[in-house]
Amino acid sequence: MLLGLLVRGISRPHSAIVAHLIGDFAFSVLRIRRALVTRNLSATFPEKSQREIVRSARRVYRNQAENFIEVLRIPLVRSKEDVMRLVTIDVGNFLKRTRDRGKGAVLVSAHFGNWELLGLCVGLLIAPMTIVVKRLRNRDIDRQINEWRSLRGNRMVYKRQALREGFKTLKAGGILAILADQSDPDEGFFAPFLGRSASVFLGPAFLALKTQVPLFVGMNRRTGNGRYTVEMKEIPTEGLTTAKEDVEELARRYTKALEEYVYRYPEEWFWLHNRWKRSGVDDA
Repeated sequence: MLLGLLVRGISRPHSAIVAHLIGDFAFSVLRIRRALVTRNLSATFPEKSQREIVRSARRVYRNQAENFIEVLRIPLVRSKEDVMRLVTIDVGNFLKRTRDRGKGAVLVSAHFGNWELLGLCVGLLIAPMTIVVKRLRNRDIDRQINEWRSLRGNRMVYKRQALREGFKTLKAGGILAILADQSDPDEGFFAPFLGRSASVFLGPAFLALKTQVPLFVGMNRRTGNGRYTVEMKEIPTEGLTTAKEDVEELARRYTKALEEYVYRYPEEWFWLHNRWKRSGVDDA
């Protein structure tokens, strides 16, 4: 809380400088999961030299530190005008396919760019969302972060509630947001991701097909000078049913869309997570 007060008391450019110092310290001194990050980057981009891998890894830590600082600055984003000063986003097609037809939507994203800012901005610009989150081990931090996430109307539900609350939200014409790039602890389905087999969540695909709503992939990437661009791409669902093979096919499609962003902007992704730990890759 004290750090949040300090960060909100300085300018955005100065807070970015602080973030880079924190990121460099975590990378060079603390070396938190550094071996895992460099190993994953090397496996995904075998054509890159070790120097390039280390440079990318350092940027990964800086980006994650920026995310941390900007989460502390969330209370400063109070209106649509505040959002537009931070983010470039075109929601026209999303609204045509959802609100204008009286339908909800499943919004799939990843731990990419600033995913927390994505939720805040979509909630302010379109409509408050129901966001599926993972409970943090530290209950005090979990409670505080969820308070910030909910400041502008978004509602948080934990993964155990996701199926029930997801149905409710989508049937009522709401937006259900899910980060679908991490390993599925149930290990029910595997698909290619960044060149390796990885366990993939089927929940977003099942909910979209069951409630017959469109499914979008939304990604928030940095464009420099403290600004972001949000891109929202609809994933085709025509002809798909709730049959197991169709649910799996839709999961492959949005996993492929997430993968394309990571390939294009690798330093934006959260490489500190051991994405392949349930696919024969040992944790660090």
